[in-house]
Amino acid sequence: MKIIVGNKAYSSWSLRGWLALKQSGLAFEEEVVSLYDDAWLSRRAQPDIAPSGGKVPILWDGDVAVWESLAIIDYLADKVGQDRFWPVDGAARGFARSIASEMHAGFADLRAECPTVFRRTFPPMPVSAEVQANVDRIVHLWSEALTRFGGDGGFLFGDFSAADIMFAPVTTRFTTYSLPVPEVAADYCRRVQAHPFVKEWIDAAHQEPWVIEKFEQR
Repeated sequence: MKIIVGNKAYSSWSLRGWLALKQSGLAFEEEVVSLYDDAWLSRRAQPDIAPSGGKVPILWDGDVAVWESLAIIDYLADKVGQDRFWPVDGAARGFARSIASEMHAGFADLRAECPTVFRRTFPPMPVSAEVQANVDRIVHLWSEALTRFGGDGGFLFGDFSAADIMFAPVTTRFTTYSLPVPEVAADYCRRVQAHPFVKEWIDAAHQEPWVIEKFEQR
């Protein structure tokens, strides 16, 4: 298996696909490509990226191409077992799938106003009412998952799972932009970012040579 990801300093969706592979336990290779540079338009048309419409991440399993983070999670879950990614309990699994899908499709204002920069922490600044509404909704979802299903595991559904994978970049957005959140959410952010898989990615982001200036300035 091989996954093609974008800059580790900036590509939140790439992190999700990469985390899914780490969670699967399957062996894989990775290729990191620089986004938004002068060669990006031609690079995204190359055969190994083109099937996804020029988007990353894209997973290759032999000659099978899979893209979109939830699709990559489901593809890998079919290979190694759903229980590695989703809770066993039916109610928990239904809630986990719902909030993962909501993350995949929603929170556009937070994405636009607070783009991912895994290696930066900016001082607190006011955010729009729309972003604050996104933050409040995310904190509500986390609190409900942790209270109802988290137990003593520390993650949304006990053990690290697909839901945590989908929200991992959000935890770094909260940290990067110093967004004020309740302590239960702040603690969850710290636990996710301390997870060995997430920490490995963030450490690599700090070593990456590429700089996209529009993301580096607040």
